[in-house]
Amino acid sequence: MKATEVRELSAEELSKKLGELKRDLFYLRMQHATNQLDNPMKIREVKRDIARVQTIIREKQLER
Repeated sequence: MKATEVRELSAEELSKKLGELKRDLFYLRMQHATNQLDNPMKIREVKRDIARVQTIIREKQLER
């Protein structure tokens, strides 16, 4: 996910996306703990996507 894609989303869409990403991270961690995760780099990607979304949310809050 690119930062430009995230910036186009509204505040509601950003909060939904953040919830989805956190849920995905939870499931990835569960799979990793049970040795069912095929690509451990996916955890890193999801963490960075969460950080991107949180950053954009904060930027939009500061604009107001």
